[in-house]
Amino acid sequence: MKTFKILLAGLFFLFLSLGVIAQGPPNPPDGGHGSNDNQPPGGGAALSGGIFLLLTLGAGYGGKKVYDLKKKKEMISE
Repeated sequence: MKTFKILLAGLFFLFLSLGVIAQGPPNPPDGGHGSNDNQPPGGGAALSGGIFLLLTLGAGYGGKKVYDLKKKKEMISE
C-alpha cells in the first residue's frame, strides 16, 4: 500500500509538471517600466558589488570554520 501511494504521488507530480511546461512565456511589459522598448532580463542591474560582498562573506565564513577546527584540534591534543 505504501508503494502504491508513493507511485500515485509521483505520477501526480509528473502530470502536474507537464502542464506547467506546456505554457508559453508571459508577454513583455508595455513600456510602463521607464522605457519605450523591451529591456533584457535583469534590467541592467549591477552585480559586481553583490558578488564581491558574497565572496568576501564566504571567505570569512570559511576562515572561521578553519580557525575553529584548528582550535578544537589543539584542545584535543593537549
